[in-house]
Amino acid sequence: MKKKNKNNVEEFIRVDHAGERGAIKIYEGQLLALNTIVKDDELKKKVEEMQLHEREHSEYFEKEIKKRNIKPTKFLPLWDLLGVGLGFGSTLIGKKAAMLCTASVEEVIDVHYQNQINQLNNDEKELKKKIIKFREDELHHRDIAYKEGASKEGFYYIMDKIIKTGSKIAIKISEKI
Repeated sequence: MKKKNKNNVEEFIRVDHAGERGAIKIYEGQLLALNTIVKDDELKKKVEEMQLHEREHSEYFEKEIKKRNIKPTKFLPLWDLLGVGLGFGSTLIGKKAAMLCTASVEEVIDVHYQNQINQLNNDEKELKKKIIKFREDELHHRDIAYKEGASKEGFYYIMDKIIKTGSKIAIKISEKI
């Protein structure tokens, strides 16, 4: 296993900052659809609750970016646009698709955060502690999504693969640029 160094930690913070902001944007897109076209107050409440966690995560990484003088990914404006579009579009398809969007992203983040946890040493105790907590929040979001009807059957199987592939690509790009 690769041991972490300063560059790894910078990549971790850069990509996690982008990812948590991306999650907020996905939920913003879902809420935009729920407030304008799709009326589902129960789903809206669940999305708002999950978005609160993502805001907490994003604020932490925003502070780390500034404190450690790390440049955010140059792709933030694109990720913002794609996140809102993904959230909005998945919600227009229906509740099952909106919840699959959450589940698919959270499954990628689960593996992503676990890889970071495995690489962080004791000199980054606070960062490691936060990532462990944030991973638990993301797993909770995944569980909510499945409880609320996320499915990978039929068309949703393809949707899951597309969302996961896009998330993995965004992670790789955001680590470096």
